[in-house]
Amino acid sequence: MFDITSRYYPIETATYVAPDGSALAYKRRRFLPQAASMPQLGEVVVVQGDRLDLVTARSLGVPEAFWRVADANEAMNPFELTLRPGRRLGIPQPQP
Repeated sequence: MFDITSRYYPIETATYVAPDGSALAYKRRRFLPQAASMPQLGEVVVVQGDRLDLVTARSLGVPEAFWRVADANEAMNPFELTLRPGRRLGIPQPQP
């Protein structure tokens, strides 16, 4: 259902059986990890024009892993992380 690099990949898949008997697969709820418990690789400073995928590509080498940086900075809206140049973002250690 999801690629191995997706934040939803490890989440359990459940099945809902509708009143008509049809089965619908869905992912259970994903809870945000506590940023304080995430091992940190380091931090980066946001520069003018930065985007989260660019920050992630430079720091982790995988732009699609932007959600890891969002989790490490407890961001409900990842776009807010790069709005203010000079902001320091924690970069989590890559996880297998």
